[in-house]
Amino acid sequence: MVCLQGLAGPQMEAKEIPIRTLFLCLGAVFVVELGARVVTAKSVYHPMLILGGARLLEILLIALIVVTWGQGLSSIGLARSEMVSGLKKGLLWSAGFGAVTSIVCVGLFAASVNPLTFIRAHIPTQTSDLIYFFIVGGILGPVAEELFFRGILYGFLRRWGVIVALVFSTLIFVLCHPISHGIPVSRLLGGLLFALAYEFTGSLMVPITIHALGNLAIFTLSLVF
Repeated sequence: MVCLQGLAGPQMEAKEIPIRTLFLCLGAVFVVELGARVVTAKSVYHPMLILGGARLLEILLIALIVVTWGQGLSSIGLARSEMVSGLKKGLLWSAGFGAVTSIVCVGLFAASVNPLTFIRAHIPTQTSDLIYFFIVGGILGPVAEELFFRGILYGFLRRWGVIVALVFSTLIFVLCHPISHGIPVSRLLGGLLFALAYEFTGSLMVPITIHALGNLAIFTLSLVF
């Protein structure tokens, strides 16, 4: 705990999210998710198209709320002047995490354990469904989730310290995803990694990049193997 508190950059202190912003974003996400479920149940349109539209609407609404009633996009680590540098840092973090993951996978294979068991995704078989899946799950989904779970939720919880923000934002992140069986190892590790990346860099572009590339890598591996 001392280590995390000591390493945390001072920039996170200035990015504590007001409770009004949290509740406005929470309400917006809830209404969009509920609306998407209703539309999906009654619509003839492809479910992934509806989900993609919902994620895009959530991105726009959260950004609008932060700009209009919050402290601006810089308060959630999306200052325009730092977007490119955040993307570069995200690529470096992704490369480092990918290298560590590869070493772990080799170790699991050596121990006769298939690492894909922990990360395999259910991939659609039709080409059009596959394209929707990669766009929504690999790009729009990560952006929307990082905006809310790290930019808003983590930023709000950060007032009680790194550990509280790290644990509870990750727990809520995991619980908001379907859990079929066993411990959701990939989501637990992902939630922790995304939050730590945001904490140490102060740029939301870093966890967005890691999340998007991680999802795309998992989808590709699940498709190939």
